Amino acid sequence: MSRLDSFIRRMTAQRDCLNRAAALIADIPGPVLELGLGNGRTYDHLRTLFPEREVFVFEIKVAAHPDCIPDADHLLLGDFRDTVPRAILPSPAALVHADVGSGRPKEDGELARFLGEHLQPLLRPDGLIVCDQDLAPQGWRKQPLPQGIAPDRYHIYQR
Repeated sequence: MSRLDSFIRRMTAQRDCLNRAAALIADIPGPVLELGLGNGRTYDHLRTLFPEREVFVFEIKVAAHPDCIPDADHLLLGDFRDTVPRAILPSPAALVHADVGSGRPKEDGELARFLGEHLQPLLRPDGLIVCDQDLAPQGWRKQPLPQGIAPDRYHIYQR
């Protein structure tokens, strides 16, 4: 498979999983967290899916399109290992989206284990995590993926 085809499949999986998550948390209050702003496409999609919710973004260095940069009150700058454990939110999150894979399996696995443990305090008991990495959070239920998404392409967990 070409890198372009792989990218398209990943973006399709991401979009379809976020759309599924939006339906699953429709009646669950709380903000949305985005780990990794990148160029801002997913953040923009989250703002569209959840216009009534606050969206907080964790990012090490902003390099997004100017229209897709959150205001200072909704942007937590720094390494996830520093910002996630120290984050203070107005209420527990209903949804966390994390697109954090680098293509380096060892580093991705270490970060996934860290996030699987440290995201739990930020999320409501019935909240969701949608992630490109297998976080394997203890005691969480893995949710079925939308039709057409290959197993392990993306992951949805419910606390």
